[in-house]
Amino acid sequence: MPKPPREFPNPLFKRWLEEWRDQAGERGRFRLQRTYERALSSLLKYPLPLHSGREARILQYFGEHICRQLDEQLEKHRHAQEGMSLADLVAPTTSGSGQEDGPPSNRDVLASDVPFLPAPFSTKPDQLQGQQLKKTKSVSHRRARGYFPAQRSGACAVLVALYQDSTNPHTRGYLTKSELQRAAQPLCDKSFFLAGPGSKITAWSAVSTLIRKELVLKTNIPARYSLTESGLTLAKELSSLGKLPLSQDNDLSHPATGTEEPLVDSEGDDGRVSGQDTSPAERSGEPRPEVFKPQFTFHPGHFDVVLCVDFIETTGGPTSRKRDLVNELERNGVPFSIRKLHVGDFLWVARERNSAGQLLTAQELVLDYVVERKRMPDLCGSIIDGRFHEQKFRLRQCGISHIIYLVEDSGSVQHLSLPEKTLQQAITNTQVVDGFFVKRTCDIRESAAYLTIMTRQLTKLYGDKTLLSCTKEELERERPLQPRNDSCVLLTFAEFNEGAVKNKPQTVNEVFARQLMQISGISGEKAAAILEQYKTPASLLAAYATCRTAQEKEQLLSGIKCGKLQRNLGPALSKTLAQLYCTPGPLL
Repeated sequence: MPKPPREFPNPLFKRWLEEWRDQAGERGRFRLQRTYERALSSLLKYPLPLHSGREARILQYFGEHICRQLDEQLEKHRHAQEGMSLADLVAPTTSGSGQEDGPPSNRDVLASDVPFLPAPFSTKPDQLQGQQLKKTKSVSHRRARGYFPAQRSGACAVLVALYQDSTNPHTRGYLTKSELQRAAQPLCDKSFFLAGPGSKITAWSAVSTLIRKELVLKTNIPARYSLTESGLTLAKELSSLGKLPLSQDNDLSHPATGTEEPLVDSEGDDGRVSGQDTSPAERSGEPRPEVFKPQFTFHPGHFDVVLCVDFIETTGGPTSRKRDLVNELERNGVPFSIRKLHVGDFLWVARERNSAGQLLTAQELVLDYVVERKRMPDLCGSIIDGRFHEQKFRLRQCGISHIIYLVEDSGSVQHLSLPEKTLQQAITNTQVVDGFFVKRTCDIRESAAYLTIMTRQLTKLYGDKTLLSCTKEELERERPLQPRNDSCVLLTFAEFNEGAVKNKPQTVNEVFARQLMQISGISGEKAAAILEQYKTPASLLAAYATCRTAQEKEQLLSGIKCGKLQRNLGPALSKTLAQLYCTPGPLL
């Protein structure tokens, strides 16, 4: 018979280290969090009971600070246990002779703490009982609740926001990340979107703690967040006890839902958005897709247009050639920033103009223009290894509508692996079929001059506009978002760059699209047309299963309309797909 699982000898030390680790993570003290994590790992490997924090000094990663913390916490725990009742304290010592038979276990010592009773307490039991019972009430109440986030903290705001959504009759049962951030922001003193001065984390970091404590459930890709049963219980208590006041800048008194957006009533001269009492229809949870609440607003004269350069354009390869671009931009007086771009080689952001000496992290909005730069050798290599179509597909999906394809060294096509005709045809297809704007330059100096002109033109174009931030979901819903008479809506740089990550987790629908595009003759438009009718491989296989004959399967997809001209997919590709998905063995 298998041996029963052995109980852990130091449960209290384990629990306290886990609590301290989680608290350090919530406060953004990641080095301290790592210290507790390593100490906890060392403790889990130790098979013997420990009677004090000083004894734990023999373990790896247990320094003087952690040992002293454990001793202090152990002393508090003993006082709490003493305050329960004197009978409870005497019972463990008189009920048996286990302590005489062998040394007490760490579990028994920490539970009863009889060997550690201070002498003065034993002389005045009535006074001890009266003093400790008051302390026991508050301590036992905290222990019964376990994890209990502070009011207006990130964790508290997330739990209450999810609870408010669950009480709405029109709820979907979950919130996406952007929806949860907007719903929780009025309930928290810290920003869910931007890190504070001297910090690299936001209030959103508390979500990982809630997930680890099994209070919040994260499912699907893109992520969906909902409350677990224990999280719902805690959220109810927070909601009833808290009565959280809303921040002055965001009057969002109605429950947040997945489809409802806060109303933008008016904007003052200082840029703050004032709220408005919601109507009964809005309080009932009816969707208001035509309006949204921006995270922040840039007013004319309070931001600068900055060119962002992908660091790949300045590192690697011939050092002198890479440095030439930076030198030309500096010579032309272009404000630029070198950073990691997950899509494109150049783009422009509107950066908040901070006061002199201000250390706040500058907020940034991505302007609606992106540049992909290709030298002829790069273009040839990307066509050969397949990056050419994949990069164009990601550019179309990035959320920016003005895509510029900068082709450099357009005259130098000698000694390349592909003939000039093939390269010219690829450039023409990029402009005609994909709808990109193609700009040809002869060298890096002319490319830098073009980027300089674009920077100046965009400064004029957006300089007198009010810029409103939005999420990618709002961007897709509110298109077109081009500069109007006085304002335009733009993505934040953080959300744009995060959404453009190449190797991020993908949905089944996205993987299916990539799979289809590996078949010769199926472009992105044709794959999108197939996905409109069959979202997943399972749905396509189910459709094939309803066909009675092999010929019917081969003709199933031939009538799907593709592209702007709405041409049929055709019998040839339909037959190829039928053979791929209906042949049980390998294709010959």
